[in-house]
Amino acid sequence: MSSLKEICDGIPDPLPPRRQRDNTVPHAPVRTPDLTPAEQRLALQNALRYFPPHQHELLAHEFADELRNYGHIYMYRLLPSFDMRAFPIDEIPGRNRQAAAIIHMILNNLDPHVAQFPQELVTYGGNGQVFSNWAQFWITIAYLSEMSEEQTLVMYSGHPMGLFPSNPAAPRLVITNGMVIPNYSSREMYEKMFALGNTMYGQMTAGSYCYIGPQGIVHGTTLTVLNAARRHLGTTDMKGKVFVTSGLGGMSGAQPKAATICGCISVTAEVSKEALEKRHNQGWVATIAHNLDECISKIRYARRQKEAISIGYHGNIVDLWERLVEEYENTGDLLVELGSDQTSCHNPYLGGYYPVQLTYDESRIMMHEDPIRFKNLVQERQVLRRQVTAINKLSDLGLYFWDYGNAFLLEASRAGADVGRDESATGTLFRYPSYVQDIMGDIFSLGFGPFRWVCTSGCPSDLDTTDEISANVLEDIINEGVPETIKQQYNDNIRWIREAKTNKLVVGSQARILYSDQVGRTKIATAFNNAVKDGKLKGPVVISRDHHDVSGTDSPFRETSNIYDGSAFCADMAVQNVIGDACRGATWVALHNGGGCGWGEVINGGFGLVLDGSQAAGDRAQKMLAWDVSNGVARRCWSGNNNAEETICRTMDHNKSLKVTLPNHVQDLDLLDRALQE
Repeated sequence: MSSLKEICDGIPDPLPPRRQRDNTVPHAPVRTPDLTPAEQRLALQNALRYFPPHQHELLAHEFADELRNYGHIYMYRLLPSFDMRAFPIDEIPGRNRQAAAIIHMILNNLDPHVAQFPQELVTYGGNGQVFSNWAQFWITIAYLSEMSEEQTLVMYSGHPMGLFPSNPAAPRLVITNGMVIPNYSSREMYEKMFALGNTMYGQMTAGSYCYIGPQGIVHGTTLTVLNAARRHLGTTDMKGKVFVTSGLGGMSGAQPKAATICGCISVTAEVSKEALEKRHNQGWVATIAHNLDECISKIRYARRQKEAISIGYHGNIVDLWERLVEEYENTGDLLVELGSDQTSCHNPYLGGYYPVQLTYDESRIMMHEDPIRFKNLVQERQVLRRQVTAINKLSDLGLYFWDYGNAFLLEASRAGADVGRDESATGTLFRYPSYVQDIMGDIFSLGFGPFRWVCTSGCPSDLDTTDEISANVLEDIINEGVPETIKQQYNDNIRWIREAKTNKLVVGSQARILYSDQVGRTKIATAFNNAVKDGKLKGPVVISRDHHDVSGTDSPFRETSNIYDGSAFCADMAVQNVIGDACRGATWVALHNGGGCGWGEVINGGFGLVLDGSQAAGDRAQKMLAWDVSNGVARRCWSGNNNAEETICRTMDHNKSLKVTLPNHVQDLDLLDRALQE
């Protein structure tokens, strides 16, 4: 197992020697699926399906050990021993470039420098899987390496169902993750179904092979912090301002980098020493505070110096918030202006949130050995409710706090914390707004979202070229004339892309993210495709986006939390998004249950499109990106969002084939009450 070529040949026979977990890398928490004896038997039987009968005697006891010890059968024996990374596309075996590009993306998601728990196939978010087990990885890579342009690979929650005859215009890959019948989409059922090998939580971009490291959220976090300061501090000069938050995982690890780009002081609490040191070694966290006294001292010094610095506090966020309250009570100093939380609170009882009474190691043991007690510790007053109490006190003094879409306020409300949940017709309002409701929602409604791309050549020079191309495209669009609301967004993004290289954002593949609208995305994609055709780029470019976008996700406590017509809990948009992208030429599409706010709380859809310089790729980009954005803008328009209505009307003016149903607004709202009273 020393080369990528061997992986492309499929599961080896004879099997490689048994391998143990590598204790020098971080591992996912031990799961507690609480299987009955009959379910344990079924889980083992299901796992052995990937292997011929003559290997079952060898593997059965081994897999049973994994199920007992880790709560899941990962098949560690099949761990590849080569250097897992996004190999340049020219080094990847295969019959077509589209399939090779998909392999490039999968390998990046499992790169130990990128993935959170690489040996458990978890990319980010604590439980965002690429596959459920290593046999699925081997079979998938083998299928992709032999795939023709007349075939489509179908993935059922990590399981490669097979290559099916299709046609060159069809997607090469169709992925579904966690498509469980709604009545059974509970956390408890998920743990059982995952252990049985039946379903999988793909987060957003892990299970669709589109993750690009923390950079994927740095830009969005930068825009969020920047616009929070604009709206609530009345300034874009953030010197000396403090932003306090928590979490340094695959997504949350972007926060300190983004805050530094904005010019403020960030303090990010992290209980995992491994995660904190990883971000520090990568340069995403500038300095570490090992205790609260040291942390407060660093905050005060940075405020005096008006220094843009990222402080990683090794400890529990609850302790930090309460210490900030004490500092105010003792000195009168409010040491924080902006606050949020980005722990994996969507998964609070299996590593997403840690009780303040326990150490990190104690928590990881208890969540497996005594999960009921662990859940009670998370929910009781000493943890979630304690954190909210401290935040409420600081908020009354001037702190601006927002929910960062990680289900923090949702879980806090379930734990009985005082977050002021409004049980009105919409059901999505709390004392503190979602960052979508208060900051990013208007940006989505204008059609802007996290467009991204990967240079499959693996050459940094290609990434430099695409940075230059995209910045020039946006500047040309401004020069052609755009409304002021759009112009500010373009200018923010031009600044971002011009500074991207100096901010050293690349972890893993040569990738970039840029918020843009339909016009910008389409023109950038076209320019990339032409650059590949003309030889200005050494290899194809994969375009994608975070599912966290204008159209990609139905999530009532995040992406669609600013939908106020009662439809925030409906998921038509995400499903239609994936179907429409598939019909319009996407290279692959993915539809997931879960992501961001957790299992059963979200439906999200994503895509990948390979720009190989062909005319067909250029045509697909034009058609698919137009739908991929306008679908969500139209939905937001119908819900009553004025920005979205203006945007979709402007789009219809430019494309006479587009005809969207517009709402007729009730002008006299008192009419509703009069009619109901009668």
